[in-house]
Amino acid sequence: MDRDSQFIGQSSEFLDAVERASRAAALNRPVLVIGERGTGKELVAERLHRLSGRWSGPLVTLNCAALPETLIEAELFGHEAGAFTGATKARIGRFEEADGGTLFLDELATLSMGAQERLLRAVEYGEVTRIGASRAIRVDVRIVAATNEHLPQLAEEGRFRPDLLDRLSFEVITLPPLRVREGDVPVLAEHFGKRMASEIGWERWPGFSAQAARDLQGHDWPGNVRELRNVVERAVYRWEDERRPIETISFDPFASPWRLPPMKRATEPVAEPATLALPAPAAPSAECEDLRTACHAYERMLLEAALARCRYNQRHTAAALKLSYDQLRHALRRHDLLEKAPN
Repeated sequence: MDRDSQFIGQSSEFLDAVERASRAAALNRPVLVIGERGTGKELVAERLHRLSGRWSGPLVTLNCAALPETLIEAELFGHEAGAFTGATKARIGRFEEADGGTLFLDELATLSMGAQERLLRAVEYGEVTRIGASRAIRVDVRIVAATNEHLPQLAEEGRFRPDLLDRLSFEVITLPPLRVREGDVPVLAEHFGKRMASEIGWERWPGFSAQAARDLQGHDWPGNVRELRNVVERAVYRWEDERRPIETISFDPFASPWRLPPMKRATEPVAEPATLALPAPAAPSAECEDLRTACHAYERMLLEAALARCRYNQRHTAAALKLSYDQLRHALRRHDLLEKAPN
């Protein structure tokens, strides 16, 4: 089934977003697509590409959150051989791959500040420089970016470049969540239900019972269209009688009378260093004590108390006492306490 068939709905909120995407497609300008998970941001990016003058060029996609910060710039801009450890040969980046077409950057807000700076130059001047290279390469790429973050707020907090935000926000298309798309849940449920019925070989589509339809419309759909598709397809395949309307809807696939309770963490949380209660030194006796001996005894008492409080976990104990791990090990060895905390 074509992915575009999922891009359906009849609510005014949804149709307005589709119309804005269709109008923006013809312009060779950046577009930001904002929306919750499962609202169809990637489908909007595909629509922007297919309805543009770049439709015959490549549509290249990169999920910015899928790569570690150390690799994202090499993935975007490419690198020369020997530019860093493991770079045995030169490799073009996504910008060069998308030359003449569209580059879709999903999860834009996860880009590091360094990658944002390089991205700004690429958008501003139409040039990219591979890591390890001295010569810039001209590229003709339209940027479509998506996120579920509030980018203006991130810019105010210093976590996203305001100048990059200005360059990318020529048009901003905000996709409505499914819970506000009046009338779209039945349309989508019918579509996904018929598709699943055909996939498992049913001869006819029985539809949903009145109660099942009310249940579907009454759900708030935090996962939006993606969640609705899963719920409907699961309901169809679990239903055993294609002659009767589907009556059972399971919103939680993990629901079970034998459901295991949540597992406890292997390591219980320990008190923060600032709140770790340590014993006060004992009051001095009437006779004058040897200072070195008294300090040695008090240090041992502190170590024993901290170890017990931190369940003899040395790393937690070191953090609680504001010591390095090696400093704690040295102190434990000096007081013959390593056997009490062997890890």
